[in-house]
Amino acid sequence: MEFHQVLVSANPGDAITAAAFELRGLLRRFGRSEIYSRYAHPELQNDVLELRLFSNRQSAKLSDDVMIYHASIGEPEVTEFVASRPERLVVIYHNITPSERFLPFDPAFAGLLTAGRTELKSLADKAVLSLTVSEYNAQELLEFGFRKVVVSPLIIDVARLKAVEPDAGTMNHFAVAGAPMILFVGQMQPHKRADLLLQAYHILTTYLIPEAMIVLCGNHRWPRFSQQLEHELNELNLNKAWLTGAVDLEVLVAFYRSASMFVTLSEHEGFCVPLIEAMGFDVPVVARAAAAVPETAGDAAVLLPDTDDPALAAEAMAEVLENSILRKQLIDRGRARVELYDPDIARAELLAHVLEVAG
Repeated sequence: MEFHQVLVSANPGDAITAAAFELRGLLRRFGRSEIYSRYAHPELQNDVLELRLFSNRQSAKLSDDVMIYHASIGEPEVTEFVASRPERLVVIYHNITPSERFLPFDPAFAGLLTAGRTELKSLADKAVLSLTVSEYNAQELLEFGFRKVVVSPLIIDVARLKAVEPDAGTMNHFAVAGAPMILFVGQMQPHKRADLLLQAYHILTTYLIPEAMIVLCGNHRWPRFSQQLEHELNELNLNKAWLTGAVDLEVLVAFYRSASMFVTLSEHEGFCVPLIEAMGFDVPVVARAAAAVPETAGDAAVLLPDTDDPALAAEAMAEVLENSILRKQLIDRGRARVELYDPDIARAELLAHVLEVAG
């Protein structure tokens, strides 16, 4: 029996690609397992196979094999391919972001997001199992018509991340500065609302805590949106704000270890891993109560209303930075929250669900 995964796109550092590698390592204990992708970064050419090669493989009985499709965006060619195959289909749903925020910056990408939901619905009758990491995502799958939907815990190995030696230069930079540092981690995508966060930070440093710094760490894939953020920085004269772009793991760990708090005002998350990572580093969290964020954070974060209110966000940030009792409560609750995401239990559950399909 064989277990093969299909991705639309595979890229180094991408969360979905990383999840596929993790699952492949588990599945290879039980049979042949490869990752196939329509698009793959050149760095992964020895690890990820081209999707066109999938049909060339030899198997004793294709209908006994399992195909695991990671759904996160539309791509008609991939959807049609998955729908046409005889293997038993497992869909892992990573959530598809609503397209509205992307329209002004990348209409083509927005179209792929819109199409992705339609294409996913077309696979509902074929899938023998659908897996996802939150009840929020599961509800979407049920609305799409999927029948067997299971929430399987996300594999978040905070201990592995904490074991990474932080970048010494970055650590020294913030130690010398001696000022509170606010951290956001995530791709600079329009729906994650880095623009709103910068507005809140402007209010914070203008009226409440002038010395505060902010770091927005994440890849910039949409030039027009990045230009808007740079314009925001210049217009508001935010000289203590740092948009880092993509960074090495050692630098990311240095950010987590140096942060005074973590903030996200994202409008849409299917889970939001950085929330749990921040809690793992004893960093208090402030977050917008949107989509799956309340489910992920539980009682271990200050949750703001799901509205565009930079003044309220600034006030919450100031309260967390200055209220030592609240900080301790959030840190203690964060530690308890991290314990709920045991990576070994998550790996075992994920593997058990896939193997159950294999019979």
